[in-house]
Amino acid sequence: MINDTIADLLTRIRNANLAKHKIVQVYATKMTRNIVKVLQDEGFIYKFEEIDENTNQYLLISLKYKGKNNKPVITALKRISKPGLRVYANHKELPKVLGGIGIAIISTSKGVMSDHNARHYGLGGEILCYIW
Repeated sequence: MINDTIADLLTRIRNANLAKHKIVQVYATKMTRNIVKVLQDEGFIYKFEEIDENTNQYLLISLKYKGKNNKPVITALKRISKPGLRVYANHKELPKVLGGIGIAIISTSKGVMSDHNARHYGLGGEILCYIW
C-alpha cells in the first residue's frame, strides 16, 4: 500500500526521465489521473492510457523528449504539499514557477489544474507540485 501516491507518481516519472525510458507505469487513482491529464494538457507528456490488470489499475505514461540527444521535456518535479505539511494559497498568492516557464499543479474546488488556469478562474487551493 502506497501512502503518498502523488510523491510516488513524481518519483517514477523522475526516474524514468533519468533512465531515458519512453513509457512509465504508475498506479491509477483519481488524483494521479488528474495530475497526468494536466501534464498532457500542458505538453509535458505525449499521452497516457489506463490499463486494468486483475484487480489493479495502472496508467501507462508516454514521456516526451526533444532534440537529437533526447533531452527530457520535464527537467524537474518537486512535491510541495505533503501529507505531513499541507500548503495552500489563494488565487492572489499562487506561485509562478521559474517566472512562468514551469507550472504549479493546484488542487482546487473545481478540480486539479495548472496555476495559470486557477488564476484565470480566480481559484486557490492546495499546491501539489511544481514541474519545469
